[in-house]
Amino acid sequence: MFYVFEGIDGSGKSTQARLFKEYLERESGGQVLEVREPGGTVLGEKVREILLDPASGELSPEVEVFLFMAARAHLCYTRIRPALDQGAMVVADRFVWSSVVYQGIVSGLGFEAVIELGRVATGGMEPDCTFLIDIDPDVAFARIGYQDRMEGRGVDFQRQVRDGYLTLARSLSDQFVVVDGRGDPEAVHWRVLGALKDRGVSAKTGGEA
Repeated sequence: MFYVFEGIDGSGKSTQARLFKEYLERESGGQVLEVREPGGTVLGEKVREILLDPASGELSPEVEVFLFMAARAHLCYTRIRPALDQGAMVVADRFVWSSVVYQGIVSGLGFEAVIELGRVATGGMEPDCTFLIDIDPDVAFARIGYQDRMEGRGVDFQRQVRDGYLTLARSLSDQFVVVDGRGDPEAVHWRVLGALKDRGVSAKTGGEA
């Protein structure tokens, strides 16, 4: 099973990805790979530095999406796909949907164009379940201390991102689970597990309960 956590900056998705990975390890007793985007490989981490460093200045949506996709392709072919082929479960902090929302919907490159780039970059790989940690952008920004280049675009930009995610989740309801991100991390974690149970998925087998 391949699980993805998405959300605006400051939503708590990274914390939830970590907690979910620990839960899967406890419940299944199997191998669970946790990765983040961009990153997860030496190449990916270097791309991450470029994308998030305020010193990189303003990058066009086209430059951003190709950098993200390059790091994503390398991550898929060197870590995610081999792990899944070996029977491991994978938990990712962001995946193709981030590019669809940030560069495709909000920055104007277009949904279909970014989806097609994503198919090429990942070889058509799709998550089995995507958890969207939804939270008000004002609350999310109150959690952020240092602002990287993406976070520095401000709360109005993040409102557009949130709207993009929610629109995507409504249109792809078979792939997305929207989880209320308010409250402490443990409370949100229990909502994630409740959503998993509602989908009828067993952590022990990775299939239907």
